[in-house]
Amino acid sequence: MSINHYLVLSAILFCIGLYGVLSRRNAVMVLLSIEIMLCSAGLNFACFSTIHNPSGQIFALFIIVVGAAEVACGLAIFFLAAKLSETIDLDKFNLLKG
Repeated sequence: MSINHYLVLSAILFCIGLYGVLSRRNAVMVLLSIEIMLCSAGLNFACFSTIHNPSGQIFALFIIVVGAAEVACGLAIFFLAAKLSETIDLDKFNLLKG
């Protein structure tokens, strides 16, 4: 496969993730969509590192680590908020409003 195929796949993954972030109201699905977007960025870094410089693979590894930390913190926050408000609908969260 050429680099164009990987870039098209990455663009499709990013668009799917963006659609999920903008259309979903469930907090867990929004986090999943953000993960899809991060994976598409990691695919871009890994793809360009095969052509130019292997440092792109290191950036892809950092994206995976940041994504895992984001999911752990985000799920903890959403589960605590769901426990307090008894919903995971993002439109009904008003805990952080002053």
